[in-house]
Order: sequence, then structure tokens, then C-alpha cells
Amino acid sequence: MSIVVRNIGKQFGDVVAAKDVNFEIREGELVALLGPSGGGKTTVLRMIAGLEMPSEGDIIIRGQRVNDVPVQKRNIGFVFQNYALFKTMSVAKNIAFGLKIKKWSKADIESRVAELLELLELRGLEKRYPHQLSGGQRQRVAIARALAPKPSVLLLDEPFGAVDAKIRQELREWLTRLHHDLNVTTLFVTHDQEEAMEVSNRIVIIAKGRLEQIGTPREVYEQPKNEFVARFIGVMNVVEAEVKNGMGRVGEMEFPLVNVPDGPARLGFRPYAVQISSDLTQFRYRAVLRRTFFLGIMLRVEVELASGLIIRARMTKEEYATLGLRDELEVSMQIRQYRLLATDGTSLAPEVPVSYQLPPHIAEGI
Repeated sequence: MSIVVRNIGKQFGDVVAAKDVNFEIREGELVALLGPSGGGKTTVLRMIAGLEMPSEGDIIIRGQRVNDVPVQKRNIGFVFQNYALFKTMSVAKNIAFGLKIKKWSKADIESRVAELLELLELRGLEKRYPHQLSGGQRQRVAIARALAPKPSVLLLDEPFGAVDAKIRQELREWLTRLHHDLNVTTLFVTHDQEEAMEVSNRIVIIAKGRLEQIGTPREVYEQPKNEFVARFIGVMNVVEAEVKNGMGRVGEMEFPLVNVPDGPARLGFRPYAVQISSDLTQFRYRAVLRRTFFLGIMLRVEVELASGLIIRARMTKEEYATLGLRDELEVSMQIRQYRLLATDGTSLAPEVPVSYQLPPHIAEGI
């Protein structure tokens, strides 16, 4: 493992910023540290970097416990959200700064700076100053400076937070290509779910200072560990069901639930799991399409059941047109896949199934 975080915690006075956080990052992985603002993710990143000392637990980098190792000896590249470039230094001198501190030879510094200018698509900008660069260029200079000493680990704190949406998308694609070329272990902090899903190999989700889930983008989206993750990653309909004799009921809707005890339960399903038809006989439940939202190639629609429950669904523009849908049209609908949710901070017993698929004859509306 390149990085091992073992039971680390951090307390500032009476405020607990992180508690019992555990995860491992393999050599060469690109991992996102994702969570809401103020959730503790940057604190965890700064502890790995050595900019904050953990109140408890251990941080191990390439087999060495580094709790007491100064930041300058951890061989880590750190990129701050606000770039932190030296305003009075040119691009080339900013990149070379750490190498001079480490007393590299002049020839080696010039060679490394030239290599990074080429790699990070900065050639021709080496004599410019930070105020003469775009936001995206400044971020690439900051990353070049962090990579210059050939660190074993690269840490980035909200690396694309200070640029507009178009540049942010370009930087995501650029970071993915850069990581593929360099294969350096990379951990970056973000509160942008789409960014984490698009860029990373795995996602570490932290909220209120605690680890909620670790997994690939697909795992955290399709198999959320609890309700917080289900709501935070993507969009999810969450409904309160009353379970009796293996059947959960929400208004007029029924959800088969195997081995689930009688009583209240929370169910979740993604908008893509909602099937809608203008043929009132195709699916079991009747509803009215109340609102349609344009999202580019996709549309989000809201349908209201007779009980007043609002359900969100997504479909392509082509599907919408083919079905002849429009606002205030009566439709039939069903939920083809749903999930039993654990509440925040809890997990379900292993023997309890947590994901359900409607039987084929029901899913097909027969």
C-alpha cells in the first residue's frame, strides 16, 4: 500500500474534525476524498501531508509511520486550492523553487523544469508571472511545482474549485491523462460528486469527520452503504414504508421485502429505476406527470401518485417524445429496482438483503 490511514482522529479544542478514519490507497491509484463542506476531508488530507498532526491513530506512507516525520521529509507533493504561487516569480522559477531548496544542481533543475513544462502543456509560458496566466494555467503550474521533486504521493486540495465550469471539465480530463502517464499515487479532495465519479479509481466518502464508505464510483452509486451516501451520490428517491409480512407499503405502492422484520423501513430508488408509460394499462400504478425539467440530453420528470407522493424519474428526450409525454398527462408507472436503506451511521445485518429487483413478469408489466 502507498498510504495507510489507521484510526486517525483530529480534535481542535472541543471540535472533533475527524474520528476513527480508516482507509488504504494502493500504489498508483487516483483516489477522491469526497464529502460535504466542513465534513473533515481537508483535515484528513492535511494530516497525511504533515500540515496537521493527528490527535490519535497512525499514518503510514510506503510502509513507514510518518506521524512524527516533518512535512519536508515525507516526499509528498501538495497542491493548495488557491494555487499559492509566488507572485514575484516566473512560471519557471515557481516550478524550480522546491528543487533549489533541495539543492539540486543547476543542470538538473533546468532539465526537470523543461520536462514539466512539456508534460503539463506550459511550454512558452515559462517567463510569465502568475497574474499573466489563466486560472487553469495557474493550477497546472501549481501541480508542476508539486511534481518537480518527484514525490511518491501527490495530494490536491479542491484542485479545480477556483476555476469556472468549462475549465474545470478540461482540467479533470487533463488530470486523468497526467495520472495515466505518471502513475503517481494521487489523493484529491473535492465536494463535487460528478468530479469524483468521473476522475477517480475509488472514492473515500467522509462526513461529519467520519468515514461513510469506500468504493469504486459504481459501487458507491449502486450499492450505497447508508442513506447519507445514497442521497449524497447522485439523486435518489427515498420513501418511508411500513413493512408487514414481507411487504412494504407506501401509499398505494407495494414493495416485496424478503426477510425484513415488520415495522417502519426506508427505501431508496434511483430515477432511472422508475418506469413510466403513456399506456395506462402497461404498469400497475397510475400517476400524473406534473413537471418536466430539461437537463441537456436527459430530462427529469416528476410524477404524482393519487396519494400525493412525488416520484422523480429520468429519461432521454427521445424516450419522452416517443411516449408522447407532456405535463399534466396521466401515466402508468412502476419501480423496477429499489433498495433497503440503512440510516446514517448504521449498517444492515449481513443476512438482510438490501437490494431488490422486481420479478421479470412484473418488471415487464405483464
